[in-house]
Amino acid sequence: MTKPLNEFAAGESGRIKAVTGEGKIRRRLFDMGVTPGAELTMRKKAPLGDPIEITLRGYELTLRKSEAACVEVEL
Repeated sequence: MTKPLNEFAAGESGRIKAVTGEGKIRRRLFDMGVTPGAELTMRKKAPLGDPIEITLRGYELTLRKSEAACVEVEL
């Protein structure tokens, strides 16, 4: 089962299945290490859902909700 990263709740984990999106956003995500096969954990979400914080490859990364929507994660 897959779902976009922006729909994760705090504490959920998974493996990145695909990175969608176009041009600059996709390139920026790849540059930050958000690549298929990487495991991640949702750490926390801001009260209005933007931004979100994840743990990925041993470091904490903060993403905008629009960026997180481009990341399909397999539970």
